[in-house]
Amino acid sequence: MDSTGVVIASSVPIGRTVVAVSEVIRRYSFGSRLPTDTLVTMRIDLNADLAESFGRWTLGDDAAILAVVSSANVACGFHAGDPLTIRSALEVAHRNGVTVGAHVSYRDLAGFGRRFLDVTPPELEGDVVYQLGALDGLARAAGTSIRYVKPHGALYNRIQWDAVHAQAVVDAVRPFGLPVMGMPGSVVLRLADEAGLGAITEAFADRAYNTDGSLVPRDVAGSVIHDPVEVAERAVRIATLGTIDAVDGALVELGHPDSVCLHSDTPGSVTLAREVRAALEAAGVEVVPVLAP
Repeated sequence: MDSTGVVIASSVPIGRTVVAVSEVIRRYSFGSRLPTDTLVTMRIDLNADLAESFGRWTLGDDAAILAVVSSANVACGFHAGDPLTIRSALEVAHRNGVTVGAHVSYRDLAGFGRRFLDVTPPELEGDVVYQLGALDGLARAAGTSIRYVKPHGALYNRIQWDAVHAQAVVDAVRPFGLPVMGMPGSVVLRLADEAGLGAITEAFADRAYNTDGSLVPRDVAGSVIHDPVEVAERAVRIATLGTIDAVDGALVELGHPDSVCLHSDTPGSVTLAREVRAALEAAGVEVVPVLAP
């Protein structure tokens, strides 16, 4: 944790290169809005949530997204995903050299994992272990492996501040020895770091932020950003300056996250992902997996 209270990913071997923002300004038009006396991070991971189709119900285009991102948060069957969908996404990720993370959730298929469930810590720990075990088996069958854990939806939001459920998740992950991905300053990342698992910080290019650094709830208008140009600009700012504008215009300091997240279930997500990657590369930001596959 640094002096600002941001959890730093102690086990993430990205090896950032620092250059002047003037280089971003020279190479990319968004830079006209960036201060020239600041230093920037020029390498970042790009992750997306995948394998969220179920049976005959299709959500997103996994193959197309996996041609763009460097890390994939693969559903584990509790909020979305069936064995064939999950294995297919894992096989494509393996072929494309994309790093795999386990996208664990509350047991909530009907609600897509976006509803809080008031389960006991032992129940939650068991559910997360179950999901990790299932994804580990499917990943082995696909020739790859799980490299980190990123909770989904309501669980992700809850364990930013709820130490009880956060500890249950960390206890479930501990036997697997995997780092946890989450938002800077969250309780779960602190606990994961204290447990020796490691913490991976991320920010969201396609979600609106409150002034306190939390995400605007999905039931609020404007919480999900759909304009590819706006999302691309936000991704560049995250990668270079580690900041984002809140809905009220306030500047939110993100502490130079290790990864930028996009959502594959957003309409037009493939176009959006391609725009984001092109914008990052045009700004001189190298897209690399947060951990090797």
